[in-house]
Amino acid sequence: MEASKVIPILRIFDETKAREFYIGWLGFQIDWEHRYSDDAPLYMQISRGGVTLHLSEHHSDSTPGAKIFIECTGVRDFHQELNEKHYKYNRPGLEQEPWNAISVTVVDPFMNRLAFNERL
Repeated sequence: MEASKVIPILRIFDETKAREFYIGWLGFQIDWEHRYSDDAPLYMQISRGGVTLHLSEHHSDSTPGAKIFIECTGVRDFHQELNEKHYKYNRPGLEQEPWNAISVTVVDPFMNRLAFNERL
């Protein structure tokens, strides 16, 4: 087997808070959105710099409290970008990891954690 891409599905409960966090603060873009009807739960794809996530209001798609480990570059710049936005609900630190990496971990409003890691 050979996979071409892995796309995590994260459970969300509030569309406004999800957009504020993922689009407004983290800087992801919305690739597409889907609802079965106007009053149905939202399912959408977002992306930034090679990272693709699915966000779902559907109760059976995922469990809140997931953690995603994202290998990337530019973590120092990303850390600075986030803290310069002064998002009042999250001020992540820049951590030195024991596996010769630096990381920035953020927690979304639904208790999902995204750990952005850069090997040194």
